[in-house]
Amino acid sequence: MNAQNLNIIRSPRREKGAALIVGLVLLLVLTVLGVSGINMATLELQMTGNTQAAEFAFQAAETGIDRALSDAVPAVYNDVPVGDGTYTYDAQIVCAATTPVPEGIYSEGGGARAIHFDATATGTGPRNATSVHAQSVYIIGPDPTNPNFNPAVSPQAC
Repeated sequence: MNAQNLNIIRSPRREKGAALIVGLVLLLVLTVLGVSGINMATLELQMTGNTQAAEFAFQAAETGIDRALSDAVPAVYNDVPVGDGTYTYDAQIVCAATTPVPEGIYSEGGGARAIHFDATATGTGPRNATSVHAQSVYIIGPDPTNPNFNPAVSPQAC
């Protein structure tokens, strides 16, 4: 081996810092991946919270519908708290119409009527979560022209 070849192999003057540049580029790539991963996790957490709030608002509206239909008389409910009070509902039930019951359904000879009720409820909660529900139901009762009609226990006409 001659002395000139040994100087080329051992000479620190020939190294230009390529390992440092490659290391810094890799560190930059890993930093960008880490920051984007944190941002995605934060966004997914917010999305999950919004979905949960929407589901609870849905359940609050369902509670309002259940409450309104359980009474089956025209009524209005405002800002009724549900659970810990974070969620509320507004509900109302109105008598929409009365219709005669088709012949042959009851043995009273047409002395019954169907009373139609419409119930609506809006559940609200944090994160601007709202859910609106509507449901209708009808109840069969004696017609006021029926001699068995007792206004004290039968719903009045709409």
